[in-house]
Amino acid sequence: MRTAKLCLLLPVVLAGVAFGQAPVDRVISEALKPSSIEANLEKLTDQIGGRVPGTAAMQKAVDWGAAAFKVAGADSVHTENFTIQASWAEGATEMTVVAPERFKLRVVSVAWAPALAAQQHVPIIDIGEGKTEDFSKAGTVSGAVLVVHTHEMKTWDDLFAEYLNAPGIIERARKAKALAVAFQSTRPHDLLYRHTNATEGEIDRLPMVIVAREDADRVARLIASGQKLFADLAIPSHVGGPIQTANVVAELRGSEKPDEFVVLGAHLDSWELGTGALDNGCNAALVIDALRAIKATGLRPRRSMRFILFSGEEEGLLGSHAYARSHRSELDKAAGMVVFDSGTGRVTGFSLGGRKDVIPAATSLVAPLKQFDATTLTTDMSWGTDHFDFMLEGVPTFMANQEEANYLINYHASSDTFDKVDFPQLKKHVAEAAALSFAIADDPVRVGPRLTHAQIEQTMVETHLDELMKTFGTWQAWQEGKLGREK
Repeated sequence: MRTAKLCLLLPVVLAGVAFGQAPVDRVISEALKPSSIEANLEKLTDQIGGRVPGTAAMQKAVDWGAAAFKVAGADSVHTENFTIQASWAEGATEMTVVAPERFKLRVVSVAWAPALAAQQHVPIIDIGEGKTEDFSKAGTVSGAVLVVHTHEMKTWDDLFAEYLNAPGIIERARKAKALAVAFQSTRPHDLLYRHTNATEGEIDRLPMVIVAREDADRVARLIASGQKLFADLAIPSHVGGPIQTANVVAELRGSEKPDEFVVLGAHLDSWELGTGALDNGCNAALVIDALRAIKATGLRPRRSMRFILFSGEEEGLLGSHAYARSHRSELDKAAGMVVFDSGTGRVTGFSLGGRKDVIPAATSLVAPLKQFDATTLTTDMSWGTDHFDFMLEGVPTFMANQEEANYLINYHASSDTFDKVDFPQLKKHVAEAAALSFAIADDPVRVGPRLTHAQIEQTMVETHLDELMKTFGTWQAWQEGKLGREK
């Protein structure tokens, strides 16, 4: 009797030892263990550096990602090439006030903007914040460099405003036949950074620079005192034809429904003034470490999991767009997409891409993240990172909402380097990303259906995404079926 009883109890005891934790809790436990994430990121940032598509550094980063996925235990790893319509690299950009005072300004070129041959004695005009009334007040600005004032960036809303304001300013400057636009840096202490206002990897409409905040204020004060300033300006950017780059894709095959899949992604490319640690190297390393953690548990979710490092995000979400377009025929089987792209500020929860219908299921899926206080769900249709094309294809998306922390001051800047990364917080993000994406992949019931074109558009209107897309000039592409789901 005792032997029989022992035999009956043994499987239960073993199960308690090996499987006492729920699967998602096991993933979290594994994700929090020490790993090679710090060494991986150090190689990507300190050794490879900034990663602009079309450069040798970007190719090294693609090789880095593929190799790291293999070490992490992926069932398969491959790259998928796509084309960006133009190449761009900065030359020796210079701007010097030459009359009536003489002093050099700290400037960098705006990316994917046209080059400008050296110009001498060009008038500088203060155009305020570049609003319609500012242009009217300024009068004739033809052939001038226009200095545009900005507010110092402190919140996410400030960052979004910087991007939202630019298209109208550029168009007004173009129509007024300005020679170039000089945007005041939104960061203090002479900190410079790289942006682009192009949306599809195209060369923009006007030559543009970003000028150090303090220098722009000096110029404004001199003009306000009654002086008429002139500058020498050269923007010898290297502009070329189409270039190829690649997304890196790793997979863990599902146990029951391997043809269905969940994506966990982050972008691999970065600007090159810094080394792209917060934007977005830390989250590229996160995706790799999440795969490692899930693999180490020995668990196999019902659906397959695809871990993707996207390229060309900074030039207009080009890598994720290329992936969504090339895999459009199988997106009915995409159960969800999770993306991280905001440095190492604490995750508060996830944006659901306007999907109120998935709140009940999503609430259950994020419940294990209560220990991190990362369970708040929002139903905005957010933009600006690699979930966007999946969202417009009707796939349920989960974009990590994060606190600003030290992200904004270093965003795209020369100060975005390895030492800014909060690794204890990043490991928590690995746990959150791995647990959520695993839960979506393993859930017996899908978190939500793929929306139709009409349903997506209705959600766009409800969340005012349609207005945003009109500002950026992408609404017509949606209506013509060149962006997002066709029907």
